[in-house]
Amino acid sequence: MYEIKICHLYPDLLNLYGDTGNIISLRMRSVWRGIGVSVLEAGIGSFFDPCGYDIVFIGGGQDLDQAALQNDLLKNKKSAIFEAVESNRIFLCICGGFQLMGKYYKTGEGRTIDCLGIMDHWTEAGKNRFTGNYSFECDFLKKGSFDGRVAGFENHSGRTFLSGNAKPLGRIIRGSGNNGEDGYEGAIYRNVYCSYSHGSLLPKNPAFADHLLALALTNKYPDFEGLEPLDDTLENIARLKAL
Repeated sequence: MYEIKICHLYPDLLNLYGDTGNIISLRMRSVWRGIGVSVLEAGIGSFFDPCGYDIVFIGGGQDLDQAALQNDLLKNKKSAIFEAVESNRIFLCICGGFQLMGKYYKTGEGRTIDCLGIMDHWTEAGKNRFTGNYSFECDFLKKGSFDGRVAGFENHSGRTFLSGNAKPLGRIIRGSGNNGEDGYEGAIYRNVYCSYSHGSLLPKNPAFADHLLALALTNKYPDFEGLEPLDDTLENIARLKAL
């Protein structure tokens, strides 16, 4: 039987706006297919094993929460996370998690907060928040009859700008996305997928969830041939309603 291990990084601090639903979606879509799945948590002071997980999830948090974990992240986990990324482990990083993978976050007071620097994007605080339902299109999700449209909910004041190895996750159809200017949403580097979409992202976008699961299983099992289809009637109704 296939098995995957999911790491929830800083679950007590980075868990805003239903982000834990992404973990639930990955777990249940595995269980329904008979795939063994375990979810492990790694908080402040916990050891992060770069080879111990197939999927790593980093959710969103308030600026105060991100500041609280910064010391642990940069001193205790940075090198291990970098190793996991370069080993093509799967990462899903939402909002604050997206920002933390980049170079830095500049606050509204002009203070620069160093981030992991694994990806070449950076974030600057804006005066107004981008809030509301939005949608974007991902080319890598255009498979079979699926049109690649993703429904999400954004709620952030940070403006993120992509450079170097950080390529766009998708193109904005409706909403603001990374910065309200360039028409991009999120970022991708290797198997790291970053998005501003809360609400949460994966339950109403099952194609995205299955993309991550398939990548993780392909990495782990040379004989893996693909996921069995599920009845996603309810999930697709939710997605289409949001779109």
